[in-house]
Amino acid sequence: MFNFSVIRRNESGQAALETAIILIAFVVVASVFAFTILSAGSASTERGEEAIYSGLEGVQSSLSVKGAIIAEGAGTDVDTIVFTISPVSGGEPVNLASAAADRVVVIGYRDATQLENNVDWTVDWIVSNETTPDDLLEEGELAEVTVDLSGLGTALSVNTAFTLEVKPPTGGVLNINRTTPAAIEAVMELR
Repeated sequence: MFNFSVIRRNESGQAALETAIILIAFVVVASVFAFTILSAGSASTERGEEAIYSGLEGVQSSLSVKGAIIAEGAGTDVDTIVFTISPVSGGEPVNLASAAADRVVVIGYRDATQLENNVDWTVDWIVSNETTPDDLLEEGELAEVTVDLSGLGTALSVNTAFTLEVKPPTGGVLNINRTTPAAIEAVMELR
């Protein structure tokens, strides 16, 4: 007959093998989770980058005021506001075509009693980088904008706080907040 006690199973490495299999399974699962998290992080980073670039694109076409804001008046009312603008450093060109049919920049006026979203304005080029001038305000150029306020419902008079909003087609709105002085003169610097 056969002696079962002679044939013994050697299971001395079995626990180590099971532990190694479990450890490998944990490593595989952890690497799958790590890949998933890194992929999601990469996608969100790309979306964040897109948002930053679109925000920069919007800001780059903004304008800035150079110099004083001048009001020209007659009697007790202000007729026109004159200011000089340029694009911000590194900004995109802005089309300043002032003909009503070609106009893309809108200038709005508001004070405590009225709001006018589209007042009439004209542009004169002070500094132009080109030998053949165009309507684009580009880096290094200066444009003098004259806003006609004679068409307002209520005339702009003494001690009146007002805001002019220069709205280019893209980018930030340029807000010009000023107050008229206590006495209207022919030419005044507004503060």
